[in-house]
Amino acid sequence: MRNPSPHRYATRPGLYFTEDGGADAVVRSETADQLWFCVYEPEDQPTSFYSEATPPVDDGPDALLTAMRQYPTTTRVIPSLHLRETLLRMSGPNYGLWYVHLPKAWDGMRYAYRADGTWDPAHGVRFNPFKVLLDPYGKGIEGHSALTPAAYSYQCSMTDGMIEGSPNGPMSMLDSLGSAPLSVAIDDRDATKHDNEPIHPHVSWSKTVIYELHVKGFTAKAPWLPERLRGTYAGLAHPQTLTYLQRLGVTSIELLPIQAKQSEASLTQRGLTNYWGYSTLGYFAPEPSYATAEAQRRGPAAVREEVIAMVHALHSAGFEVIMDVVYNHTCEGGADGPTVCWRGLDDLSYYRRDPEHPGTLEDTTGCGNTLDFTNTHVVTFAIDSLRYWAKRIGIDGFRFDLAASLARLDGAFTHRHPFLYALRSDLLLGNLKLIMEPWDLGEGGWRTGQFGVPFSEWNDRFRNHTRTFWIDGAKPTKGRPSIGMQDIATRLCGSADLYATEPGRGATASVNYVTSHDGFTLHDLTSYNDRHNEANGEQNRDGDRSNHSWNFGVEGPSINPRILDRRERTGLNMIGTLLMALGTPMLRAGDEFCNTQMGNNNAYAQDNDISWLDWSWMREGVDGRRGRFATAVSQLITIRKSLDLYHHEEFFTRLTQLGLLKQSSRVQWQLADGTTPMERDWRDHAKQSFTMRLTSTTEGDVLVVINASRSARDFHLPSDATWHCVWNSTQTLGEEPRRVADIPATDSGRGPVRGSTLDGVIDNHTLGDHTWADRGSSDHAPSDHAPAGDAGTESPAPSNLWSIPSMSISLFQQEV
Repeated sequence: MRNPSPHRYATRPGLYFTEDGGADAVVRSETADQLWFCVYEPEDQPTSFYSEATPPVDDGPDALLTAMRQYPTTTRVIPSLHLRETLLRMSGPNYGLWYVHLPKAWDGMRYAYRADGTWDPAHGVRFNPFKVLLDPYGKGIEGHSALTPAAYSYQCSMTDGMIEGSPNGPMSMLDSLGSAPLSVAIDDRDATKHDNEPIHPHVSWSKTVIYELHVKGFTAKAPWLPERLRGTYAGLAHPQTLTYLQRLGVTSIELLPIQAKQSEASLTQRGLTNYWGYSTLGYFAPEPSYATAEAQRRGPAAVREEVIAMVHALHSAGFEVIMDVVYNHTCEGGADGPTVCWRGLDDLSYYRRDPEHPGTLEDTTGCGNTLDFTNTHVVTFAIDSLRYWAKRIGIDGFRFDLAASLARLDGAFTHRHPFLYALRSDLLLGNLKLIMEPWDLGEGGWRTGQFGVPFSEWNDRFRNHTRTFWIDGAKPTKGRPSIGMQDIATRLCGSADLYATEPGRGATASVNYVTSHDGFTLHDLTSYNDRHNEANGEQNRDGDRSNHSWNFGVEGPSINPRILDRRERTGLNMIGTLLMALGTPMLRAGDEFCNTQMGNNNAYAQDNDISWLDWSWMREGVDGRRGRFATAVSQLITIRKSLDLYHHEEFFTRLTQLGLLKQSSRVQWQLADGTTPMERDWRDHAKQSFTMRLTSTTEGDVLVVINASRSARDFHLPSDATWHCVWNSTQTLGEEPRRVADIPATDSGRGPVRGSTLDGVIDNHTLGDHTWADRGSSDHAPSDHAPAGDAGTESPAPSNLWSIPSMSISLFQQEV
């Protein structure tokens, strides 16, 4: 029996060039009455559709709609836009798909769709043939939706720069052509397009150090780049940019969204733009504003080539490229937002809505709409987009924004969601790095640790515990610390309480971070008590109120060297905890040199100096304060990458039935006096000084020494080995851990030479007489359980007794 001949059209939506010089166009709409494929040509050039089209119709809504419904192919001229529009009626629906064959098509062809059908907003149906609609699968985009009534499918008006009208009112008769973006065709048939591509680095999870950056913000002020390359894909691919990243030592570059974006109307009305890019306009097209002016002038194909060249350059330099993607919502916003694509093609199918009130959108994203991942075709759409970026562009992994919204069935989260299974089972995507932001704004939205294999997840518990442990611990306040040894030890060991959810899932599933694009920078965590988001135009009401930050006595910049030293020390304590913990560390770009956003913890709309990295520290050189900080961060990254102890995916801890840490064979714990912690010690938040020993059979052991007390302390390091300190969070301040036996007798208190007790007043008018030495009565505090001795005699100090600076974290390595 012979198989039946296949349908002549593709079964996936998109635009497919054919060998006859034309193209097949396929688009999905399950509820439209009729669709048209629209081609746009200059009015002063001969049309490519002369033989097919009817004589031009009048440029008016009634005449256009009548001709569209009457003729298979309609054409009209729009003198005000210098355009000719040719509309080809599509056939369908065939299982929800509409088709048309274009007799002629070309690379760079501008096109769109129009859809006709019922206008019934109360039931979630909003078809309007007067609105041009982007191809959801379009690989290139030209233009943006303008803030004008023509961009909206309902009747509205503009008053003082604000759109006024009801989305449930009558349908608009204004044509959106000229006020809406258009798709641009890119011919992708070149069989040699993947030739000479560099090999992907394929960094294992256990060796991964992620670096989160914004393509524009990272190089917008880069002094090593010519002006034309600043803030562009090409600027990120520049040899000197790559050299900086190599010297820093990170392995994987996580880019904030680079899919085409559109600013929300509320931002446009305030004269702002969506800088971060979490407002997607096109899921197959790159954002053109990050391309060089020359590429933008040449069009979407050149923009895409610049993106591909950037990815190739990063691969050649040894870096993976991870892309932040936003499939939880689109730029169309709520029901009162503009119509640019999905709303006009099939509002009912694309967006989640209240089952009892289909005209009301469900919103678990805080952005007005939520894509409906219970719809198989929405899942397919997302998978097709991801595969395109992975295969054609060369992306090595994806970070999914508000991923809990992608895994809701009937409103409730499930790690067995079809979309997650589709990612796991895909032969291409299932082998990439897949990182989830495990929460959203809906009910039951916090899902950290619940996505399962093979997904990694941002660990907000690590972020909060690390900030609280070091920042709250530095405050001159009395009382019991809120974070103790058990909490911070659990985070150092890979957060098994969150991620040991199933066999085969290890510590690398925890993406540890202290800061990300969303929130304070590392510098601002130690410089501001409160957010300062006035520039966002929301009366400083936006952004998180709970930041676990402290300004050390002065809100914002300070010239007080004591304050600057303490801020620096605390920043490196958090960096040290991040890079010494098991799991996958992620650094925010600029934190390595104390970049500031001047207290703005929600700079999503700040495409300016607030968000752009400030590279002026390079003029100070490596001996400047920020240069020393950057050197210390780079050194610790290099040390981590050199230690096989971190190159595995196992957890170094187990939990008792009571939820208490239980020692395993790979990790050993000691208090400062050298004794093993008892169960009561783990529960005692006052225990702020301890060591974590990571054991190895192939190399020397590693010792993480934490002294979160406000005085330098004597630590009895394990006596079965000889230790040397390879990194310390106070090294930039001239302090180092020292073997007590090597400290000269004339050194008062035997502590480090500089600031051993961190005493002194931080701006008396702010903190009064509080000092960091409040927890100890002497300049050099003994161990927690140090035996009492004869005050009149002093025996030689044992070789394993070390003086550890106050409020510090140190990394020791066994001498072999």
